[in-house]
Amino acid sequence: MKKNPEYNVTIETTLLPFLLICLKGKSRNYIKGILKRGQVMVDGVMCKDYARSLHPEQRVEVLPKVPITNGKLGIPIIFEDDDIIVIDKPAGMLSIGTDSERDNTAYHMVSSYIKSGTSKSGRIFIVHRLDRETSGVLLFAKNERTKYTLQDNWNTAAIKRGYVAVVEGKVLTPEGTVKSWLKQTKTLMVYSSGKKDDGKLAITNYRTLQVGDEHSILDISLDTGRKNQIRVHMKDLGHPVVGDKKYGALTDPFGRIGLHASTLTVKHPSTGEKMTFESSIPNAFTQALSLKNNTP
Repeated sequence: MKKNPEYNVTIETTLLPFLLICLKGKSRNYIKGILKRGQVMVDGVMCKDYARSLHPEQRVEVLPKVPITNGKLGIPIIFEDDDIIVIDKPAGMLSIGTDSERDNTAYHMVSSYIKSGTSKSGRIFIVHRLDRETSGVLLFAKNERTKYTLQDNWNTAAIKRGYVAVVEGKVLTPEGTVKSWLKQTKTLMVYSSGKKDDGKLAITNYRTLQVGDEHSILDISLDTGRKNQIRVHMKDLGHPVVGDKKYGALTDPFGRIGLHASTLTVKHPSTGEKMTFESSIPNAFTQALSLKNNTP
């Protein structure tokens, strides 16, 4: 597997001057560009801060960045190697096709890109999914071995699954956990059972980031990955995700569900290295709500 350029830090410094030395001939604007696009990782974690402090024995890696394009639609690739490809899925796009929609899907577009010659097998495989209206980090496998390694051990391979949610109302509790057993009706509506072991165990942790007059932004991490888990648990909390009429939302400020997959940390299926992939919070989440910059 071809490795991306890596640079070892030997002195106390900051990221921008360090990269200017390592990437000889590149301008400050070029360096800031690759930082903005998420192409730089420090110790396996994406970093966009050019003023980030660096210390001896840290490792800086520069990733490739290739846009997938199909007409007017572009999907950024967060990371790609011989085993996995991680994209920043836009809201409104299915992860995988249905009987009524096969082309405008993340799977179809990434598959077309891979078949163009970037992969030996020319195939991709589903590992996990995001709802149509949920944007953010989505990972595909590029071979069957990787698919089964990740999919069969997803709860341990996916070390962190982080989301940002805009919910209705003022969430004044700084942090908390929602735990329930999820079941599904014949009409595919997921709900929480009040009985222990009556359904699939689901655990959602949340932390309040910002609170506005009518909405709040929450940082959410999952201990389990169940269908519609966050949406159901936010309803249970009394603060449904905005735009989510199916689970009780009364407001729709974005014309979409206010849920974004912001972080995915996985153990690489070949190297065992812990890798973190991130997607920035959509500007609309903070700008449209006129949130107060306060944390309860």
